Amino acid sequence: MTMFSRAGSITPRESVSLLPAYAAGKPPRAAEGLTPYKLSSNENPLGPVPAVAHAMAAVDTLHRYPHPNAESLRAGLAKLLDVPVEDIVAGTGSLGALTQIINAFAGSNSDGSQDEVIYAWRSFEAYPIVVRTAGAKDVTVPVAADGRHDLEAMLAAITEQTKVLLLCTPNNPTGPALRHSEVEAFLAKVPSDVVVVIDEAYQEFVRTEDPVDALALYRSHPNVVVLRTFSKAHGLAALRVGYSIAGQEITRHLRVVAAPFSVSTLAEVAALASLEHLEQVHERVDSLVAERDRVTSALAEAGWKIPEAQGNFVWLPLGEKTAAFAEAAGLQALAVRGFPGEGVRVTIGEVEANDRFIELCRTYRFEA
Repeated sequence: MTMFSRAGSITPRESVSLLPAYAAGKPPRAAEGLTPYKLSSNENPLGPVPAVAHAMAAVDTLHRYPHPNAESLRAGLAKLLDVPVEDIVAGTGSLGALTQIINAFAGSNSDGSQDEVIYAWRSFEAYPIVVRTAGAKDVTVPVAADGRHDLEAMLAAITEQTKVLLLCTPNNPTGPALRHSEVEAFLAKVPSDVVVVIDEAYQEFVRTEDPVDALALYRSHPNVVVLRTFSKAHGLAALRVGYSIAGQEITRHLRVVAAPFSVSTLAEVAALASLEHLEQVHERVDSLVAERDRVTSALAEAGWKIPEAQGNFVWLPLGEKTAAFAEAAGLQALAVRGFPGEGVRVTIGEVEANDRFIELCRTYRFEA
């Protein structure tokens, strides 16, 4: 037997060692006399509807594997959305569903070339991790000064190597939502063999005159994939359940790469219970939208200029002053999400938390 001796430590493949780290929202720090609030992860402070807890408590099959492909949930969604059940693929949150899409359609090729994935930046910070892990090349297009996608620049970035294009609406973390008319015009110019993902993690919070009707776009454009989650509006972030909707020319490939049992029994039962009480879900969303509007109005009155907020968060484009503001918020027992050198994202939380954030913005003074 030949023995080999190699010095050095065990290392991952090169692409893994170069990946950016995902930075989850940090918990709040304690401050004397103040209730701490976490406004750093875009969580729903109201939680799920009461029926969810009752449904989960009735589960007595924890010793059994869940449905391999979340069949019951997909059937419920298909009925609600009036789409074929075969057009729905469930995943571990919308991030899990997105990972399926990237793994199926973009990566490295046998000739050494890399497929390209285009997305706006700043946008969801998991995008570069998912794309690069798959071996694909990410092509970032800066958002406009108002935090919106620059669709014309994204069109100009398309090459023969482009396989997937991501549209995040409303855009996380900057806040603005795309308009249906502009996305329709955009899709008319995108090559039909490029998969266009419409990431709608926050779509329930949108209140614009021309909201994107992603289901209509999926029905009229075979290359469109709609991405949604139960984490935000439904308040099921801890259960990790999301899904994609696309034509079967796309979903048949997603099912090949999808990990079986990716949605747990508890997650599936909870999501179905939430779907059965959508009126209550919408009432909770409406209350958060009202709080969002109250916060943005107060910031405007205090002289802040922020992008249009259409998610359950606001974006403060603070640039190099980001760290100082995040520290000031921390002293007030508020955990916010700072993106160094760019800005601060603040989730719409409990009323008391929002009041404290508003007061901080009213009184905060930057150092010269």
